[in-house]
Amino acid sequence: MRTSTKSIVHAAQDGGYAVGAFNIFDGLTLRAVVRAAGEKRSPAIVQVSARTAKALGPRFLARMFEELAAGSDVPLSLHLDHCPDLELTRAVIDAGWSSVLFDASHLELAEAAEQTARVVSWAHPNGVDVESEIENIVGVEDGVGSDALAHSYADEELVRVARETGVDLLAPHLGTAHGQYKLPPVLLPQRVSHLRRLTDLPIVLHGGTGLKPEEFRSFISAGVSKINVSTAVKHAYLDAMEESLGSAREAGRREPLPILGEVERRVADTVASFLELFGSAGRAGGER
Repeated sequence: MRTSTKSIVHAAQDGGYAVGAFNIFDGLTLRAVVRAAGEKRSPAIVQVSARTAKALGPRFLARMFEELAAGSDVPLSLHLDHCPDLELTRAVIDAGWSSVLFDASHLELAEAAEQTARVVSWAHPNGVDVESEIENIVGVEDGVGSDALAHSYADEELVRVARETGVDLLAPHLGTAHGQYKLPPVLLPQRVSHLRRLTDLPIVLHGGTGLKPEEFRSFISAGVSKINVSTAVKHAYLDAMEESLGSAREAGRREPLPILGEVERRVADTVASFLELFGSAGRAGGER
């Protein structure tokens, strides 16, 4: 069932667990996330990159999501990830998605705040929630981002801007990075604890792939309630596709559907493992 991103994440915040936000890039991965959420009785956020939203179209993606969410009895929402493009953000809002992450981390603070407030003024009248990012998470994902930390602010400044712009979720830099880690990251769960003392806004962890279970638990214990996972979904998809195609060739089979079915199962299993790890399994129905 479709519900708001804000309600899903606030329920996680109240319950001391985190909700996974999984980047999808076609109907198969969308079905896999919904399937895993249903099997694990877990809320989940279906997340879409700006590149995928442009490629498939905001309204088409919204229709696919609505069809699958209507057939599910666990809380689901549809979220636009890392979008620095005001025009695309507006198109997604107009298409009726649940939430957007407007990525203003490439802008100086005053401009970032002004553009974020503009997005909120479009989104809230349409029932769409807004995640804020004004200091960048390191790494490039689907063509968006930077390998350098461009902007960093004091916790009090982040909270002030979030309060003034009226956003619903906050994505600070927490030492994680998009993509696979080349070196062990210097993680900042203590920053989450401090931010949670300053604000009731849900805190989002980007760059979830590659962290150890105990590192996820430290962030969740500190107060993170939304965790983004993208690279692990892509790897599960591509690895399963490669292995299934190889097996089909060896056996002389030319049927696509069994291959696609195996890929969906493998992606769903990957998503399910994160739902268990984040503590959201069995929590369906806890949204407020």
